[in-house]
Amino acid sequence: MIEGTLLVANRGEIATRILRAAADAGLLGVAVHPADDADSLHTRRADLSVELPGRGVAAYLDGDAIIAAARDTGATAIHPGYGFLSENADFARACADAGIVFIGPDAETLALFGDKHAARRFAAKLDVPVLPGTRAPVELDEARAFLADLGPGGAVMVKAVAGGGGRGMRPVLKDSALEDAFDRCRSEAMSGFGNGDLYVERLLPHARHIEVQVLGDGLDVTHLWERDCSLQRRRQKIVEIAPGLDVEALTDTVLKSADVHAGLLVVERQFGTLQFHSRSTAEVHSGAAAILEALGKTANDVAPPKILASKLVTNVDDQHAFLMNRNKLGSMVLGGDSIYLLSDLETQKPDS
Repeated sequence: MIEGTLLVANRGEIATRILRAAADAGLLGVAVHPADDADSLHTRRADLSVELPGRGVAAYLDGDAIIAAARDTGATAIHPGYGFLSENADFARACADAGIVFIGPDAETLALFGDKHAARRFAAKLDVPVLPGTRAPVELDEARAFLADLGPGGAVMVKAVAGGGGRGMRPVLKDSALEDAFDRCRSEAMSGFGNGDLYVERLLPHARHIEVQVLGDGLDVTHLWERDCSLQRRRQKIVEIAPGLDVEALTDTVLKSADVHAGLLVVERQFGTLQFHSRSTAEVHSGAAAILEALGKTANDVAPPKILASKLVTNVDDQHAFLMNRNKLGSMVLGGDSIYLLSDLETQKPDS
């Protein structure tokens, strides 16, 4: 059970929301920041604030400094928010070694789902369709060979193994553009996630992008229905439509599959997102859409567009759910002003 003080290892909107949820749960909130973020809003919303060494993004990737700040302030738990260290299995493990609760999946789960390539392998074992792709980390020559094997008109998406939010990701339609895309994706991934490893998968152009929000406590898994996230600009989602239109078969096929449900029970501890690509409505109806990413982690899944879309149609608040799951040591989530057992959580599909 979390008691006392919670350190929030993030900044901006997500940090302020976590601090508000912590206050509602009766916890003291600690903010961290480098010198150039000293006047940011999250530092004023916290009960305490601690300056980190370094500047900008790099400061929030300094796991040792963040754990030291937690020790100095007596924090018993760290919430990573999304991005930064939220998907870093080594950081989650270091928190555990220091006797600090990491608000998120355990290190083993993050090692699986914080690595998109590992998540693809896990999905394939559950017979969920995945797009053809390379091993990870992949080298440029291997990526070129994979693109060539796709034949005329073939295209690939270069993707960072870590992170999310459309960063470290670029489509490549011809071989001559591959090297530049590699360099840019690697640099972006290193600066944003501290990991420059990449892989390549076949690009599915003009596809629908469907996401299913799942919530688990290690004992049971439920879902908060789906969102259609197809309207994007440069891999950044502009509008998320919830509930999704004409995609019930995908939700039912994936989440009611015994193998997939069993797999989710193994790994899901809090919020997660299953992301799918489909070239046609027919693929969605058949449940044959290819899984794009499976994210059993806090990262992205607490990003504002995702959670606000799901919250508006289900009345389940993500940050309260995170803290309630930890504080009640079981299957309780907070929806609006009411506490539900996860097994009894109302998940009837909302009206469109």
